[in-house]
Amino acid sequence: MTQDTLSAVSLAMAEDAPDAFAERIGRSFSDWGFAIVADHGISAELIERAEAMSRAFFALPEAVKRSYHIAGGGGARGYTPFGTESAKDSDISDLKEFWHIGRDLPPGHKFESFMPPNIWPKELDGFRETYLEMFAAFDKAGARILEAIARFLGLSPDFFVDTVRDGNSVMRLIHYPPVPEDSPAVRAGAHEDINTITLLIGAEEAGLELLDRQGNWRAVTPKAGELAVNIGDMLQRLTNDHLPSTTHRVVNPAPERRGISRYSMPFFLHFRPDYLIETLPGCIDDAHPDLYPEPITAHDYLMQRLREIGLI
Repeated sequence: MTQDTLSAVSLAMAEDAPDAFAERIGRSFSDWGFAIVADHGISAELIERAEAMSRAFFALPEAVKRSYHIAGGGGARGYTPFGTESAKDSDISDLKEFWHIGRDLPPGHKFESFMPPNIWPKELDGFRETYLEMFAAFDKAGARILEAIARFLGLSPDFFVDTVRDGNSVMRLIHYPPVPEDSPAVRAGAHEDINTITLLIGAEEAGLELLDRQGNWRAVTPKAGELAVNIGDMLQRLTNDHLPSTTHRVVNPAPERRGISRYSMPFFLHFRPDYLIETLPGCIDDAHPDLYPEPITAHDYLMQRLREIGLI
């Protein structure tokens, strides 16, 4: 039975009642493609420090920010200027600028050809340390949520551990500047995420909406400090659409808030580049034939999708 509302579930519940937690969050993902997660273990102090650092970076002069833009890099690391990314099949660019931080790999790692090294702005003390700590905290919370998803799907609780080990995950710092009254664009056009799951901090500022099964847009409204978590296309494909990658967008604010910037921090948790996304046998039956009979590696799928949204 489909839930009528998207209500928060406490990740702390996973410790004492892992199966009950898996059923609750799994049902939310199954019904909505989204879940709101409280008590996720990322400290309020770290979130506050990371958000302050993000505001400080985007307040730097335009020329300074653009000096960290890597031409031809597909936005994988560093700065991506305002007006670069658009939703799939859209001719209008989103109203945002962003910065990407990826996994820090040791020299000679087998995945270094897939993951370029991070770059760090020299203008801000503590930037690197803050976001490496934040990346690790997101990674840990994401692993706990994936364990619950595995339980919900009837898999071994550790099923996803190897699939995401040294995965090509990316943390994105986003700044949506004030919106002109006559803007033809929205802050982020309707889209689905490419990756496995996304964990988002900063959605308490109004604007994030999901498209429900009836074709209605519904606001996603976590409280301060809570995570909005959604299924990405890679996991939708793996589960034969049992867990949907729901279309979502960030709409422009009400007139009285158009002059106020919006900041958010999504963590796009990815499979490792060489992981073969092949439909789970348990998600195929007579009523649900395999929608994705051709397996594809996570890296090839990512490249295919990045071309579609104009980043490469």
